[in-house]
Amino acid sequence: MKQNNKTHILFRYGIITLAFFVFSLGVVVKLFETTVVTAPDWNKRAHEELSKTSVISPERGNILASNGNILACNLKVYDIKLDLRHNKVMKQSVIPWAKIDSLADSLDYHYPRVRNLTSHPDTFKKYSWHTRLKKEFDKKPEKRPRALRLAAKKTLEDFARIRNFPYLKDFKGAGFRIPVYKEEKNIRIYPYGRMAYRSIGRVNESHATGEFHGYSGLEKDLDSLLYGKPGTAKKVALTSGISNWMSKPPKRGFDIHTTIDIDLQDMLEQELATICQESKAEWGTAILMEVATGEIKAISNIELLDDGTYGEALNRAVQAFEPGSVMKPISLMIAFEDGLVKSVNDIIDCSPFQRTSDPHAPGVKNMKQVIEMSSNTGIARVIFRGYADNPAAFHDRLDSIGFFEPMHTGIAGECVPRIRKLLPKDARGNNITLTSRHLDLARQAYGYNTEIPPLYTLSVYNAIANNGKYVRPHLVRSLTDEEGRDSVMPISYIRPRICSEETAAKVRECIREVVWGEHGTARMVRDDRVEVAGKTGTAYPVEHGTYNTAKRRYAFAGFFPYSNPKYSCMALVLGPSGTSANRTSGQVVKNMAVRMYARGMFDNSSSFTTERKESIPVFAASESVKGPSLGAALGITKARRVKASAPEKSVGAVPDVTGYDAPTAVRILEQCGLNVRLRGTGRVVAQSLPRGTAIRRGDRIVLDLKI
Repeated sequence: MKQNNKTHILFRYGIITLAFFVFSLGVVVKLFETTVVTAPDWNKRAHEELSKTSVISPERGNILASNGNILACNLKVYDIKLDLRHNKVMKQSVIPWAKIDSLADSLDYHYPRVRNLTSHPDTFKKYSWHTRLKKEFDKKPEKRPRALRLAAKKTLEDFARIRNFPYLKDFKGAGFRIPVYKEEKNIRIYPYGRMAYRSIGRVNESHATGEFHGYSGLEKDLDSLLYGKPGTAKKVALTSGISNWMSKPPKRGFDIHTTIDIDLQDMLEQELATICQESKAEWGTAILMEVATGEIKAISNIELLDDGTYGEALNRAVQAFEPGSVMKPISLMIAFEDGLVKSVNDIIDCSPFQRTSDPHAPGVKNMKQVIEMSSNTGIARVIFRGYADNPAAFHDRLDSIGFFEPMHTGIAGECVPRIRKLLPKDARGNNITLTSRHLDLARQAYGYNTEIPPLYTLSVYNAIANNGKYVRPHLVRSLTDEEGRDSVMPISYIRPRICSEETAAKVRECIREVVWGEHGTARMVRDDRVEVAGKTGTAYPVEHGTYNTAKRRYAFAGFFPYSNPKYSCMALVLGPSGTSANRTSGQVVKNMAVRMYARGMFDNSSSFTTERKESIPVFAASESVKGPSLGAALGITKARRVKASAPEKSVGAVPDVTGYDAPTAVRILEQCGLNVRLRGTGRVVAQSLPRGTAIRRGDRIVLDLKI
């Protein structure tokens, strides 16, 4: 028996030894094959893998206002997702429906799939999280989604909140050890909303590369500076495996410091919106520029939207339009500079000329009266003194002062003036009669048969106010790199001088008469607090190849204060016929001048500042901000708090949010399913939809804010 057992044991050991021998032999053979026979193939694959490089996207630079306030910046957000094929979920033999229902309740309250879900009970079954979660958990475990998105573009605070929702808080651990996780992404935000929207611009994401690049405004024109330089990462072999190793770090984009003044921007938008509403205009554009530097301090573009409200629109400040009579001071400047007239008191016959008559008496006017009364025949006869024999030379004269050169302001969509050169032959070689060219020359002299962007017109007025120095309008003041080094943009000139100081002074004297003369076409622009000088202009819009006489574009371009010009400003409004530039665009410029005067911006005493010193801080009504604690944090000992009744959150009805701060009002209304638009700054003083109005999905409500 013992001999038999020993034989069996030895036999088993023999089998085991043989098995180990065969296995070892296989390992040796495979090792030989890998390291010798197929080594070149493996080395090639390893080289290919380790040679792979990936692009690291750089952080996009910020866009800042003149005082450093952020106009556009990056924000890191997270998509919060649930992995229903996570091993901890798959191990659950019984689905805890009670906890999942509680999770659905929490998600419906804090992160509803449809914003106005509570206002439309009939959609609850279809769009609630109860329905969605039941649908996913009812699937076979291997068919469930690995990335069920619970919330998009949220903060770390949101992730922490969701992490502690029912059902999810039962999973212990962090990172990949739990089924709920977050995916990081960067988004571009604009803290001031649609303020200067077209000038600042926007970005979009390339589906092919995942990169963000600008497609409008400064975001587009300065994209190469804002985007930065991508970095690279390559694969390296570590003891734990192959990993990415950053070989070249990305370089952050430049921060762009613009010339935009937030306070002036807000003021200009309010004034333009008010005038457009009062005149029932289709659209309006306005620009405010600093005379000495050419810095664009504010630029606004609004238009009538489909819902009857006004909102930020196409940047028409750089689009070309027939300017009308605002062209006359430019023509007069050329006439003075060329010696066609010597003095503001030189007279000209203003009788009918080139199919144009002058409705203003007297028949003979001096240069101040020609501009004051906006005489078409007067300015045409002056230009004819120098260009009747060669009408094409008028275009060349404008070209010589840099009038057709690109501004390179940083505003996307910038156009150059279009003024036809009056040659004796057309593009086909056909003769053009001198009579026809004379007619076109006369019209060009007083602002018709031409197309000029408002920014170009204003740049010449700015040069006239600047004693003839033709400074280049611009939106960018300086650049700051990731190491904090500044590159300040020097003042640039289109031409060192557009005209002599004497000519500029003569033209300014003529322009002043438009507002302050006895027969001036802009007498309503007068205000004793600040002396505005400027010129009106009107033109019919061309629609479908012909003039639409039911509408007019009303322009006013000027500068202030007259004795020492600091700012130039132009407004252009398209509205129904029956009003005037005096009552529309002129009022935008006048009101801006008065409001700036009240703030002491012309080296004057500021009534605005004095009133603010006597006032105390005001806390708008809010559901979240506590006045006493906020005051203590800011060191404020005395403050006034706006009281507002709690909004009635009745199902399907608009609540009253007057008195509340903007964030609170927006949150309340968006929870009701409304799309909210803001006008102005401060607390809510009026709302377009009255309290109790029935809500329809997607309704828009406009809130007027006031400080």
